[in-house]
Amino acid sequence: MNEAGSSGLTIDREAAAALMGPLTDLVIRAGAAILAVNRSAMKIDGKLDGSPVTEADLAADRIIGEGLARLAPDIPALSEESVHQAKPPYQGSFFLIDPLDGTKEFVAGRNEFTVNLALVTNGTPLLGIIGAPALGLIWRGIVGRGAERLAVDNTSPGTAQPIRTRRHPAPGAPWIVAVSRSHGDSRTEAFIAARPGAVRQMLGSAVKLGRVAEGGADIYPRLAPTSEWDVAAGHAIVTAAGGRITDGKGAALQFGSGREGFRVPEFIAWGDPAAAAFP
Repeated sequence: MNEAGSSGLTIDREAAAALMGPLTDLVIRAGAAILAVNRSAMKIDGKLDGSPVTEADLAADRIIGEGLARLAPDIPALSEESVHQAKPPYQGSFFLIDPLDGTKEFVAGRNEFTVNLALVTNGTPLLGIIGAPALGLIWRGIVGRGAERLAVDNTSPGTAQPIRTRRHPAPGAPWIVAVSRSHGDSRTEAFIAARPGAVRQMLGSAVKLGRVAEGGADIYPRLAPTSEWDVAAGHAIVTAAGGRITDGKGAALQFGSGREGFRVPEFIAWGDPAAAAFP
């Protein structure tokens, strides 16, 4: 995987569309490798930040890294598992990967873990793919070209179904908020409490962003720090599906600029951009 830093090369929407099929195949292969790991017998190590990393993370990372080196050798790729080699800021286009988002869910034996692959151009996610191998689902999209969901049978993708975010319910009507199964914080809870009528949908990993993109949830607030590779693929998919992702004050997010630790201080995924009201 090319982590040498910015190449300055830019992949536009048309070029991204040509890559969508091969990139989807990579995500499916990485997901199959994760499912092949025996969770009851696998080795689990700890990172410096205390989060777990397993042989499944590393197997998926290797498949995606080798695949990207063949498909787009001149485009830098930043993975969670090789972030120590990164040399930001990234100009032009680069790939941003989380080979196993929701490792805690995976270790716990749950099915809500994902493979996240994004193509970022000029600081904004342009293409995103989220694979949920244990659920047999792929969400993918290109900003300006729409988003879709695919069922995956073994290693073969099924027919793509177009998806759209949905209009936010009227004031006073119930609305669905996607919330993390493994991470909670007081600011996010306060945000939800300030908007009466919320029905909480507890989900793991980037599945939450997939649900917003397909209209299964209205909003996903995360007002606590997370990492760029957790958000980028879903950012592209939600945007492509008609939604919007902002920080807590309505500003756009930037990726690859060199923020310490590639952290995203906060974000809100809005299915209906018209619902994004700020002080």
